[in-house]
Amino acid sequence: MDKNKMYPRTGDMQTVYLKSVITRPTIEVGDYTIYNDFVNNPMDFEKNNVLYHYPVNNDRLVIGKFCSIACGAKFIFNCANHTLKSLSTYTFPLFFEEWELPKSEIASSWDNKGDIVIGNDVWIGYDAVIMAGVTIGDGAIIGTRAVVTKDVAPYSIVGGIPAKEIRKRFAPDVIERLSSLQWWNWPENKIQKALPAIQSGDMEALFSFVSQSFRL
Repeated sequence: MDKNKMYPRTGDMQTVYLKSVITRPTIEVGDYTIYNDFVNNPMDFEKNNVLYHYPVNNDRLVIGKFCSIACGAKFIFNCANHTLKSLSTYTFPLFFEEWELPKSEIASSWDNKGDIVIGNDVWIGYDAVIMAGVTIGDGAIIGTRAVVTKDVAPYSIVGGIPAKEIRKRFAPDVIERLSSLQWWNWPENKIQKALPAIQSGDMEALFSFVSQSFRL
């Protein structure tokens, strides 16, 4: 398995390992995370999907390992957030030359809510929107065209505008055990051996595999 190649599948130019197309130092993507785009070139992810991400603000997009990001998913950063502290929503400090304002105060044009942090094994659906300051936990699923304005708990399914929790993927004890295992951090050969249990959803088989591997 080559986690550093561009395309995971032979002949499929719509799906890329996202880590291989990222150029901005303020974007971090984990191994094996994929992005599919059947409308635009997936190589243009930074231009088409990471929006209002201007260097002046130094905010970061962090995406974990083994995530699946569908076509059209958008990450909206802080520079889109016209400040609500002002009596006007017009971004006067952004146009400092026109209004003879100090360039040093340009960031006061928007409200800074922080980075966007996506955990591991997260599935982000078609045309979903993730807003600045949001953290999405490991194993979560973001529904098609959901607009995520608040943090999402691990292994939760959310949808709607604004996105709300629909249900948890697993029982609390299973979520706790999966969170402690962090299978995405295992060596590749160990993940490959565990795939039958992971793919079948057989939790007991997965933990049996883990127990056996500890004894070897």
